[in-house]
Amino acid sequence: VQLQASGGGLVQAGGSLRLSCAASGRTFSSHSMGWFRQAPGKDREFVAGINFSGSTAYYANAVEGRFTISRDNAKNTVYLQMSSLKPEDTAVYYCAASYYSNTYSFDASDFGSWGQGTLVTVSS
Repeated sequence: VQLQASGGGLVQAGGSLRLSCAASGRTFSSHSMGWFRQAPGKDREFVAGINFSGSTAYYANAVEGRFTISRDNAKNTVYLQMSSLKPEDTAVYYCAASYYSNTYSFDASDFGSWGQGTLVTVSS
C-alpha cells in the first residue's frame, strides 16, 4: 500500500483541520490504519487508529475527544478530523497502514507502510 497524506497547514489555537491520506492498491480495506505525529526534537508518537472496516477507532489520551479518525474504503482514504487544536499539536503528521486488519496497536513497528507526512502548525 502506498500512502499520500495531505491537508496540513497553519491554524490558530482552537481551530480545526482535516487531514486526508489517499492509498493506492487493492488491499487498503484489509488494513487497519493509523495516524502518528512527530514534533520537532521529539519521537514519533501514535495519534489515532481505525480497524479495517471503520467500526472501531482508538486514540491517544492527548487527542481523545478532540480528534476523530475515519475511513472511506470506497475511496481508499483515511481521514483525521482535528478540532480544538493546541500549539502542542504542532507536528508532522504521518498516516500508516498496519500489517494487520483488526489491530489496536499503538506501536509504530506494527505499521508497515507510511505516507510522506504533512505539517500541521498551530499558532497560539
